[in-house]
Amino acid sequence: MSAPVRVLFALPGFHDVARGAEAALENVARQLARTGDFAVTLVGAGRERAGEPYRFIHAARTPRERFERWPRLPPLRSEYRWEELSFAPRLWRAIRPSDYDLTVTCSYPFVNWVLRARRTRGRPRHVFVTQNGDWPAQRRNAEYKLFACDGLVCTNPEYHERQKDTWRCALIPNGMAAARFSPGRGDRASFNIPDGVPVVLMVSALIPSKFVATGVRAVATLPGVHLVVAGDGPQRAEVDALAAERLPGRYTRLTTTMDRMPELYRCADAFLHLSRDEAFGNVYVEALATGLPVVGHDYPTARWILGEFGHLVDTADESRVASAVRQALDAPRDAERRHAFAAERYDWPAVAARYAGFFREVVR
Repeated sequence: MSAPVRVLFALPGFHDVARGAEAALENVARQLARTGDFAVTLVGAGRERAGEPYRFIHAARTPRERFERWPRLPPLRSEYRWEELSFAPRLWRAIRPSDYDLTVTCSYPFVNWVLRARRTRGRPRHVFVTQNGDWPAQRRNAEYKLFACDGLVCTNPEYHERQKDTWRCALIPNGMAAARFSPGRGDRASFNIPDGVPVVLMVSALIPSKFVATGVRAVATLPGVHLVVAGDGPQRAEVDALAAERLPGRYTRLTTTMDRMPELYRCADAFLHLSRDEAFGNVYVEALATGLPVVGHDYPTARWILGEFGHLVDTADESRVASAVRQALDAPRDAERRHAFAAERYDWPAVAARYAGFFREVVR
C-alpha cells in the first residue's frame, strides 16, 4: 500500500471566517482526509476544531476590516491583500515545506509566493485554485507576471478554456453538503425574520462587485416582500441607509455562522445574487440544494451552474431584476427537483474525488 499524499492547504481565513473560498477548500480538505489516501494539513488564522479529520496549524492574520481605509497600491490593491500580507510571514514560520508533497491555495500573491519559495530542502508541488478568479494565471502585468503553479483548478468552463493551453488544468466545480442543504421550513424567529411574508435572501459581502444596493432597490418595488441580507463589508452603512429609506420595516441584515446557513436558506422563498462575474458562486448551489428558485445575472458561469433552474437576467436593469424576483416567488415549489439536480452535480464527495485524481496527477 502506497504512503498517503501529504497535502497542505493554506488560507488566512481557515477556521476563522465563514466565506466562500474558505468553506470550499475546508470541505475539499475534509473529504480528502477521510479517504485515508491523503495526509492533510490546514494552516489558517483560526483554531483547531474537535472532530476534524485533518491536522490544523494556527498562523495569525490581521482581519481585512482593519485595512478598509488603508492606501491602495500594487500589489496591495485592497484590504484583502493587506490581510494576506499580514498572514504571509506567519505562514512562512509555521510550515516546513519538506513535510509535504503538495501545497494548495487560492490566495495571491503573498501566500502563493510563500508556498512556492525555494528553501534549502526544496519545495513541494503547488496547485492554485481559481476561487477568486483566474487573473493571476493570466500573467499580464505587475505582480501577476510572477505567478506560477504546477496545477491549476479552474472552477468554471470560461477559466478552463482560457488557461488549458498554458497550465496543467482541471475543471472542477465547487460543492455543498447535500445532506445539510436540503429543503424544509426554516425557523424565521431564530433570525428575527418576520413570518407570513415572502422573503428574498441575499448572501453576499457588502462590496461594490456584489451589487447588493441593486437588490435593495429592486425588492423595494415589490409590495410586501421582505429582504434579508446575510453579510458584511465596507458598504454596510451605505446599504443599510438605502434599505432604511426604500424598505422600512421590510429589511433584515445579519451575520451568522456557517453551520446555521442551511437553516437560513430554508427561511427564504427565493434567492437573489447579483454578482456579474464570479469564479463560481458557492451560494448558487447552496440555495439550489435547499430548494430555492435562484435569481442572478445572465452570464456563462451562472448558466453552467444552474442549468434549467436559474432565473437569469441582465442585472444592470433593476426593473428586470424585480420582475425576475417576482417570477421566482410565483414559481412552482419544485424544491425536491432542484435539490436532486444540485446533489447529483455538487455534493462534496463527488467534487473531492475529482480533486483527488488531479492532485495525484500533479504529484506524479
